[in-house]
Amino acid sequence: MTADTMIATILRQAPADGRSCVAAWRQLSDILAQRGNQLDDDDIRRSLHALAVLRPQIPEPVRRDCARAIARHSRFAPIVALYANDVPAVSLAMLRDAQLSEADWLALLPATGPMARSFLAARGDLPEGVKRALASLGAASVALPQPDPMPEAEVVAIVEAAPAPTPTPPPAESEPSQISELVRRIDKYQSARGQSAPEPRPAQPARDSFLFETGPDGVIHWVEGIPRGAVIGLSIAEAALGGEPGTDGVAAGAFRQRAEMINARMMLEGAEADAGEWRFSALPWFDRATGQFRGYRGSARRPQRNEIPYGLPAQEDNAGDSIRQLIHELRSPLNAISGFAQIISGQMFGPVSHTYRAMADTIVTDAAAVQALIDDLQAATRAATEPAPPTGENSDIGAITAQVERDLGPLLAEHNVGISISRVGGPFHAAVEDLAARRMVGRLITALVDVSESNGALVGQLLADGVQKGELQLRLVRPVAIRFTPARDLLDPSYSPEGDAPGAAILSLGFSLRLVDSLARAAGGRLDIGHNALTLHLPSASPSAAADQPVPRQHD
Repeated sequence: MTADTMIATILRQAPADGRSCVAAWRQLSDILAQRGNQLDDDDIRRSLHALAVLRPQIPEPVRRDCARAIARHSRFAPIVALYANDVPAVSLAMLRDAQLSEADWLALLPATGPMARSFLAARGDLPEGVKRALASLGAASVALPQPDPMPEAEVVAIVEAAPAPTPTPPPAESEPSQISELVRRIDKYQSARGQSAPEPRPAQPARDSFLFETGPDGVIHWVEGIPRGAVIGLSIAEAALGGEPGTDGVAAGAFRQRAEMINARMMLEGAEADAGEWRFSALPWFDRATGQFRGYRGSARRPQRNEIPYGLPAQEDNAGDSIRQLIHELRSPLNAISGFAQIISGQMFGPVSHTYRAMADTIVTDAAAVQALIDDLQAATRAATEPAPPTGENSDIGAITAQVERDLGPLLAEHNVGISISRVGGPFHAAVEDLAARRMVGRLITALVDVSESNGALVGQLLADGVQKGELQLRLVRPVAIRFTPARDLLDPSYSPEGDAPGAAILSLGFSLRLVDSLARAAGGRLDIGHNALTLHLPSASPSAAADQPVPRQHD
């Protein structure tokens, strides 16, 4: 299918809900990033217009993750310009890694604002001509005195000036839109494009401190001692979640009270010399004439060894003990709730109305689901802290996969999702306990069905041939909602494809994938999260796999 056909297909389908909007946003962004240079001007304008219309409905974390995913392989300047004129976090994710030719960068600069230019000015791998162009624009072009909300409105207005993909008459031809002008300017350089590999960035010495200043909204707009792209645009007014760049709740609480911040935590991304954990202290400052709050001024430093209570073996043991204690404390009230619900459902103390019996039945069902989840959590904790010796028990992964597909029939019907897992080779006997295998396969498939789009299909393969000797593989293609999501985010319990933390984090995709990986490693396998698919590796128990293993020599 050609790129223009794919564009037409996507634009013909009006997104019905948030998940469909996210899927359309990711698909259009990916097509423009990889094949934008192959499209005509009309398809480009229609696609950019659709992205501008969708953007208010796409959560910022989703736009940021999509920018990270397409930045390195994007060779199309208009899509880079669209993301560059987004909010600072999205703009930084795109401009930090985008790789364009010198001609494209020069054509792109007039369509960017001061915030985007400040990110580009912090890069050390841009062509010399681009650096000279940035310098010629002057210091004011990259200064960030206050966060400017205009780029968002400007780029939407720019793109909406292009004809929409509807049969309505086009607007009067007054002056060309900036996007179409950018496309025409890039076309002039197509003959001399010649993409060349960027020079490697020079190694930078590790940094141990820097100074910063924020505006009254808490957004950092000035730094000294560290590249601006690593810090500019971060907010100390809100706590970052899930390991994302930003500050902790200590800073957010102090900001609301206009209080002093002492040794608050900050996480940064970027080059190795800048990324990681920092500790900072800051004081509020006020206008001397009016007494008006103007922001915070502070300094940041690398944490001392005794300030990083992570990764210690003793604490890992304590974490296992804490989880076991939590499981024990969960079981007692859960059993009590389930028991009373069964009493009501069975009318053991007398007649009960149909409405209350239905509610009791629902509670019993939910309690059983939570009980299964607790069992899985206990199994994962035991696998991580008390590795069990091999028992010699085998399981038929092919039969288990087929049983899981049948068991998930109601869920598949509810989500309107199909499932197709083909078999390659055989037999599919794994050196894994049957219960553990059912947990791994069931949790993995269920988690991916939950994030699959409606009217879609979960596609995969169960492989015994063409893989590494002595193992089986269950390979499942990433659903559209998580196609460009980094592995780190997929394993984050607070992550949701819609961009918001789920109401019950323990039921999240991240928890399920962590559970599958823990069980697989305890059995001698692993879960790999690749660019296109999630692959469960399990040790094979088939005779051919055993025969491939080296046989120890016997000595007389």
